[in-house]
Amino acid sequence: MPRHPRFILAAALILAACVHGSAQSPSAPSPAGIAAIDAYKGTWKFSSVTLDTPHSKAAKDEKILRNDCWRSVGYFACNQFLDGKSQDLIVFTYNSDKNLYTTYIVPLDGSAASSGTLEIHGDTWIYPWEVTEKGITTYFRVVNVFKSPTSIQFRSEFSTDKQTWTPTATGTESRMSD
Repeated sequence: MPRHPRFILAAALILAACVHGSAQSPSAPSPAGIAAIDAYKGTWKFSSVTLDTPHSKAAKDEKILRNDCWRSVGYFACNQFLDGKSQDLIVFTYNSDKNLYTTYIVPLDGSAASSGTLEIHGDTWIYPWEVTEKGITTYFRVVNVFKSPTSIQFRSEFSTDKQTWTPTATGTESRMSD
């Protein structure tokens, strides 16, 4: 089975930390292609509230997230640190024909990598995925909405029909000076 809980955490944390000092304002279009991921660089204060649902347990969390990122041709990679400890290497690629990003999360412990997608629609960045168990498919997503170059709101949610979404967590990111 894919590492969905870790993917949820990694996606929520790294996507929540998307705003870079040179990021676009909420009314401006996001940069095209792999260059858009440059918004991940930097250090952020992460604060979240997880709700009690069939797919999550109630909790509150605050962490310092640092994304050490670099780009080489069509690849963009970020080594993600939580409270100073390296967690995962996240590699992004971009398919311009589909206007779709693919993510590869490579765990530090050497366990199998997982992959997913990222959709960027202006200032809203969405990581969707689905899980099928016992013939029932549940859809999940992490949604990040850029409020300013130094602030982002995010939520994770699930659905059984892709129409009605139930939140599992909400939070904010604030850019810290580097």
